[in-house]
Formats: sequence, structure tokens, C-alpha cells
Amino acid sequence: MPINITMPALSPTMEEGNLSKWLVKEGDTVKSGDVLAEIETDKATMEVEAVDEGVVAKLVVPAGTEGVKVNALIAILAADGEDVAAAAAGGDAAPKAEAPKAEAAPSAKASEPAPQAAAPVADKAPAPSTPAPSADGKRVFSSPLARRLAKEAGLDLAAVSGSGPHGRVIKADVEKAAASGGAKAQPAAAPAAGGTAAPAPAKAPSDENVLKLFAEGSYELLPHDGMRKTIASRLTESSQTVPSYFISMDCELDAMLKLRTEINASAPVKKTEKGDIPAFKLSVNDFIIKAMALALRDVPMANASWTSTARILHKHADVGVAVSIPDGLITPIVRKAETKTLSAISNEVKDLAKRARDKKLKPEEYQGGTTSVSNLGMFGVSNFTSIINLPQASIVSIGAGVEKPVVRNGKIEVGTVMTATFAFDHRVIDGALGAELASAFKRYIENPMAMLV
Repeated sequence: MPINITMPALSPTMEEGNLSKWLVKEGDTVKSGDVLAEIETDKATMEVEAVDEGVVAKLVVPAGTEGVKVNALIAILAADGEDVAAAAAGGDAAPKAEAPKAEAAPSAKASEPAPQAAAPVADKAPAPSTPAPSADGKRVFSSPLARRLAKEAGLDLAAVSGSGPHGRVIKADVEKAAASGGAKAQPAAAPAAGGTAAPAPAKAPSDENVLKLFAEGSYELLPHDGMRKTIASRLTESSQTVPSYFISMDCELDAMLKLRTEINASAPVKKTEKGDIPAFKLSVNDFIIKAMALALRDVPMANASWTSTARILHKHADVGVAVSIPDGLITPIVRKAETKTLSAISNEVKDLAKRARDKKLKPEEYQGGTTSVSNLGMFGVSNFTSIINLPQASIVSIGAGVEKPVVRNGKIEVGTVMTATFAFDHRVIDGALGAELASAFKRYIENPMAMLV
């Protein structure tokens, strides 16, 4: 009996994936554990292994196909001893992969206006009697043109006598009512005491209307890939649902920079094919990750996530680190960061960042987490705010270390100062709690020896 191979769900939230490459061809014999294909999810490319043994009878979905739904049929195996041709034919009766639907790409001919229906100039043959609501909620049968003209003239159709079939209001009736000055629509009822009228929700302009703003030939269209769609969806969800607030804290870096130099200078050397290299090289970001993890350990009520029925209080600080990759962003997570040494954090972040850029991360390496660090200091950015990465309830945005006048022991000296801006989910972390966490973070940054004990 043919063995169906379907698109696997490679993460809890995966709904579809791109079949980027087949690593077998029809006629190949495979056994359990053999790698069959590479599947690209929104943020990673993963290998799919065979569970059963057999001969590849048919590759149903060609390599390079995008938007293949989870559980859709992608290939058929002929079981041991089964006729391959019969298996391939028999698989046709099995549920097939849903054909990926082409994204509705906006027309590149932006200068061509969309065709408009010609406005009717007079009532012709009676259109179906379409009821329209009146001010008092009753339904009035009228022609589309009559409704439009009544709306423009501010008339209540319920007060207009219809002369059309079955009392239907037509154009002539509206014009007559407008000329006589009657049938004026009543103003909308004021909201009840204590209430306010809800404004109509703003609508985003359509793709077609946006493209009309630009001259034809002055742009090219870059279709959204899975990662860009996911980033847009998740950040829109966060910005629309999370009541965020922000706290900024200036931190002096001089003690930390001095300690970092001393630790890197004393790092042990390991032998490699390329020669002797340091076993680790700490970055400022490694200290920031460790400081954030220890601050969450010290302020455990801030190490939480929101659900509609309860707060989730996390037992460890799993710190996400924002990593820029080509045309996207991913946040791999340093698990139990409060328990790890600075050198372990440094080497782990380097490995995660490299595999993130190669799209080789596993879903469990970038999903979840209890907080995140986003650092743009290397670009000279002095301070900025970030959008919280759900289901987390906090994120810290790190600016550049800049030399500034600071007061020490009553004297003005030059110090290196970094601005850390925290975003908090107010449903989980109230203002005083957020300030407590930010203060704990600052203490570790300014007294870095505490991170070593």
C-alpha cells in the first residue's frame, strides 16, 4: 500500500511552508532517518527525515513550491516489494497537496487608473427592489441612484413618496422632494449620557491606490516572503494589543569596559587548524544579556508573561537576542541565561547568530523566551524604543556608549554613558515594578564584578 509523505508541522504555529529542495529523486530507495527534503519556514530551513522505508514512487510537490499547507501530500513511497508505478498511480487517490495560492500582487502599471463603472443618468428598467434603511430603522425600497441622490441631498428616503413599481422610490421622486425642501434627514442621535460616539475605524489604502501615488517605472515590487509576513503580523499584533510604556535609564560603562578588557586579555588559548585563538572574546552585549538575566532573577515578578486567565511566572530568564539577517530579524534565545557564565553566553550567542543567518535554527531556539535585548549601539544610535516580542512582557533597547560629563564624588569627570530604554507590558509589569527591574539592570552594568560571583 502506498505510503503518503505529508508536509510536517515543524513548529507549533506553522501553517504552511516552502518546499525549497528535494534531496531524493523518484526511484531512490530510502530508509528511516534518511533526509528527504529541505523545508523553509518563516525563519528557518529544516530537514525532513523519512519515517518509513521504501522507494520514492512520486514527488507530488516540486522543489521550489511556496505556501504548501501543513499535512498536504508532498510525496509517495512504495512499500517494500510494492510495484512503484502502481504506488504512484494509487497515490493519486490520496488527498493531494493544496495548490499554493498565488499572492495577489498589485499591478505594476501604477499609472493606469482602475476602470470605473459609468454613473447612471436616469432610472432605466427597474433594478431589483433593494431595501435601504431609514432614520427610524424601517426598510425603504428604492433604486441605487435614488439612494445616492438622497444621501447627497440629506433626505430621509422614508419621507419620500415613491412613484415606481410597488411604491419604489426612484430618481424623479428624490428630485421632487429636494426641490420642495421636504424629507430632510434627522441628525444622528446623540450618544447616551456618559458615552461617546465611536469613530469609524480607519482603513488602510489599498495596494492599488498606494501604487497610483508613484510614477510608472520609478519602482519595482519585492514580494513579501514568509519571514517578512510573520514579522509584520507579530509586530502588528503586539502594537495593537499590548498596552506598552517605556522607561529610560542611563548607565555608566567605564567599570564594565575595564573588566571586559581584563577578562579578554586573560582568556585561555585553544589550538585550531587556523592557529591559536582565544577561547572566548566578550562583547558589551554579553554583559548586557547577563545583566538583564540577573535583574529578572532579582525581580521575579517581572519575569512573567500574560494570558487572559493568569500571569505566567517563569523560573528562569530566557533572554532573546535580536539578530539582523538579510531582509529580516530573528531573536534566538539564550536559555537560563542567569545560570551561565559570560564566556558561555558569548560563545552561545555567536553560534546562534551564525546559524540564524544561515537559517539553521530550530524552532525551539527562537520561540518563547521571557525577555529580549535589542542593541543598535554599534550603529551610533543613542536611544530608541522596541516593540515587545509576544508572549514576552519586556524588551530592553540599548544605545551607543557615548563619552559625557558625569559627576563622581562631587567632581565633574568624563565617563562613557549608555542609555537603556525598557518597554514593558503594563498588564504584567506595573510602573514601579518596571522601574525596579531597570534599576537592578543598571546596578549590574555599573558594578559588573557582581556578574562574576
